[in-house]
Amino acid sequence: MLQVGVRSFIKPADLDSLLRVHCEGRRLAELERLAGSTTKGVYRLTFDDGGTLAMYAWRAAENYWPDGTDVAGDPFAGPSCAADFAACHAALTAASVRVPRLHVIDVSQDRFPADIALVEDVAGGTLEDLMERDPAAAAEPLARLGRAIRVMHACKGDQYGKVGPLAAAHAHVSGSVRTAGAERAEDVIARRAQRHLAAAAAQVPRLAAVQPELAGLVQALRADIEPRRDYGLVHGELGPDHVLLDDSHQPVVIDIEGLMYFDVEWEHAFLRLRLTADDYARLGLPAVDEARVRFYDFAQRLSLIEGPLRIAATDYPERDWMLDLADYQTGVVLAALADSRGQRRTASRRPRS
Repeated sequence: MLQVGVRSFIKPADLDSLLRVHCEGRRLAELERLAGSTTKGVYRLTFDDGGTLAMYAWRAAENYWPDGTDVAGDPFAGPSCAADFAACHAALTAASVRVPRLHVIDVSQDRFPADIALVEDVAGGTLEDLMERDPAAAAEPLARLGRAIRVMHACKGDQYGKVGPLAAAHAHVSGSVRTAGAERAEDVIARRAQRHLAAAAAQVPRLAAVQPELAGLVQALRADIEPRRDYGLVHGELGPDHVLLDDSHQPVVIDIEGLMYFDVEWEHAFLRLRLTADDYARLGLPAVDEARVRFYDFAQRLSLIEGPLRIAATDYPERDWMLDLADYQTGVVLAALADSRGQRRTASRRPRS
């Protein structure tokens, strides 16, 4: 059932006290709420001197996600917050990965009842827009993005998990936090994929009809993976819509709160999902474990059915887009199942030696 609520977004007068403290001497001329975000409010502030800032606001009215299929130990679980953003911004800055310059973090909520970040307004548009408008011009930004990704993936951690919670944990204990004996990352993803499959099948008859086979395919893909504990710094959802371009066409990574230490194949799977084969090749990334990529690709596609269906049950304004995405990924998942059936039939016909 569609959950419809009245959301109260931020108005210019709401920011008077905040801006008096953090932008003294500048008068707000325009406040524009930018579309697309589902977890936080993203606004452009234009001042009377012509300058602009972007503002992120973490508050309940800006978060469209209802409770869902989070599992214990899931490194993707839980809402983001300003503290997560600050920790992720610091980690990427330390790695020399370009992110919007951070001007202010205000979590006091004394001047406005939300956690607030004021950051550089990178006004060059998204990499996705440039790829659609001028594919040839996008080649160099893609190569630059690839260099940034290689730097990120070379930043190693001894446990998987989101940077924000890990940073908070390290701040409250002495020494290094390790995960000796902890569940492997691929097992967390396998449980997560089964939860997403069950939730999606409850709403999509085409999936319900073959749910046991799909569950078996998750297990089969998981079984192809060799044990490994080697975690790099990954964005998690690094599509070209999460990359802005500055005046020099340098890629600027945004929506960074989900930054985590995880198998780098998770990033590769998402990049291949969002990019053409040619554009992915322009990134110039090194070879990785293809069995992990196949497994993570399938898990991500199940997530891209369950997640959009869940958010489409809210008052999210782009509900039809979410439903179309879920329908498209359902087709991809079912095609993968048909391909798996074909491979099994072919294998069964091979003569035994």
